[in-house]
Amino acid sequence: MPKEFYTERDIEDMWKRGVMSLNVTENVVLTELAYEKAQRLGMQLVRERPVEPPAAPVRPYLSQVQKPAVTPAATAPAEDPDLAARIREAVTARLGTQVDSTLLDIIIQRVLKSTGVK
Repeated sequence: MPKEFYTERDIEDMWKRGVMSLNVTENVVLTELAYEKAQRLGMQLVRERPVEPPAAPVRPYLSQVQKPAVTPAATAPAEDPDLAARIREAVTARLGTQVDSTLLDIIIQRVLKSTGVK
């Protein structure tokens, strides 16, 4: 079955015609602006499950802290004071001046910290 898409203008037109609610099924798609417009106008969005605003896909790998895999080598990481410098040199050799050095240092420190090296 084809999906029905509703934009902000569609919601506004429905409201002007006196439509106070919209049944949102698996075949109904609201744009982000349409969802916001319906909320501002007080239009009810009726659905079996709660209607959530359209958003970027959930990316658990960004929102959850992941622990590094426990392997014999990971249980006691070797301390290498020059590791960050060696990584910085390798990235700079590969990308040249395309990379902001301050940002690169921040990224390297975050990665080393999240992997348990530092």
